Amino acid sequence: QVQLVESGGGLVQAGGSLRLSCGTSRSIFISNAMGWYRQAPGKQRELVAQITSAGSINYADSVKGRFTISRDYAKNTVYLQMNSLKPEDTAVYYCNVNRASVNYWGQGTQVTVSS
Repeated sequence: QVQLVESGGGLVQAGGSLRLSCGTSRSIFISNAMGWYRQAPGKQRELVAQITSAGSINYADSVKGRFTISRDYAKNTVYLQMNSLKPEDTAVYYCNVNRASVNYWGQGTQVTVSS
């Protein structure tokens, strides 16, 4: 089974920071790219950041320079450090893994940034 367990969302003021966590099994963690997506009300889900099993990283232009994705190999956990948060970052954030061309998703965690 592909299970992704998320935590770390919350309510912050603009300019604040949050760190999201996504834990999974070691086999999934080691063998696949993992990423963070977000979905705001009425909008499509969009890629925020992705990290491959080899450590290659890409970010959405909207978060580049503010967000950092990383992997903890001891805990089989992917993090998304979010700094300088803006109201437009408000969304449900989903951990993602794509395996054999199938997307698997975490349960989602709400991030709300007040102005």
